[in-house]
Amino acid sequence: MTTVHTVLDDAERIVLDEGTPLDVERVLAVLELPDDAVADALDLAHRVRMRWCGAEVEVESIISVKTGGCPEDCHFCSQSGLFVSPVRAARLDIAELVEAAKQTAKTGASEFCIVAAVRGPDERLMSQVEAGIAAIHAEVDIDIACSLGMLTREQAERLASWGVHRYNHNLETARSFFPTVVTTHTWEERQQTLTTVADVGMQVCCGGILGMGEGLRQRAEFATELAAVNPHEVPLNFFDPRPGTPFAHLAVLPATDALRAIAAFRLALPRTTLRFAGGREITLGDLGARQGILGGINAIIVGNYLTTLGRPAESDLDLLAELKMPVKALDAAI
Repeated sequence: MTTVHTVLDDAERIVLDEGTPLDVERVLAVLELPDDAVADALDLAHRVRMRWCGAEVEVESIISVKTGGCPEDCHFCSQSGLFVSPVRAARLDIAELVEAAKQTAKTGASEFCIVAAVRGPDERLMSQVEAGIAAIHAEVDIDIACSLGMLTREQAERLASWGVHRYNHNLETARSFFPTVVTTHTWEERQQTLTTVADVGMQVCCGGILGMGEGLRQRAEFATELAAVNPHEVPLNFFDPRPGTPFAHLAVLPATDALRAIAAFRLALPRTTLRFAGGREITLGDLGARQGILGGINAIIVGNYLTTLGRPAESDLDLLAELKMPVKALDAAI
């Protein structure tokens, strides 16, 4: 009979001592731990993070250059043009983009991510992004990431040549659950973009959303599928129901389940940057930010998200200072 003692002792030996990710069955066992074992799982996840990643926390801000009007039907997303939601299509100009990058740098963030709600970038968007990156680099010392949907190899090569060091394209959920979440493109199409991104030398940022109705086994599958992509960074989002979307009726993930997942994903991804992203405020509240940072999280998106409000940047930075977790400096290699 598998016990809490066995699950965590095995994880400590495999992950903490050896640096080897947990397989799907062991990740599932962590996700099935009883509530009174969650604190011990988070403690182990924190020790894994400190050993294999260090104490530094990477801070990032994101901004959308094109909001709404997306042709895809991601059932969680209020930016889809196929759903009736409060989000309306809008675009930022270059001056607004540069100002946002400046404000991001003032928070101490080392990365600024340019996002667009599209299936993939057309030439107009690519040209806007190129001009925006050049303008930001001329005025702001900050790393630039992008999230522009599915890419061709030629588009990925261009982004890399403009100095984009990291590209975000989320798998969103387990391969087995993906058709329940999206029908206008496939999990495999997303995976191909990630392969292309890695091939051209950009860092891979790939995560997803927990709490969209997937089972615990599918959650475990997702963690190990992400590990197989070998991402530099995994943003963990927690489902936040958006009005007008097909998933608007789903409940918010219970906080204890979210904390269990943070520990499990750290144990599946011991050497990866694990980033707090959307939904943590509604799922975990202020206490959850502390528990996550002391439970395996080593990166944060500060400020607001694409269509939802986040915590004030100052709150997260004050917490990091209180916990004596240094903010990662700008990557000198970029």
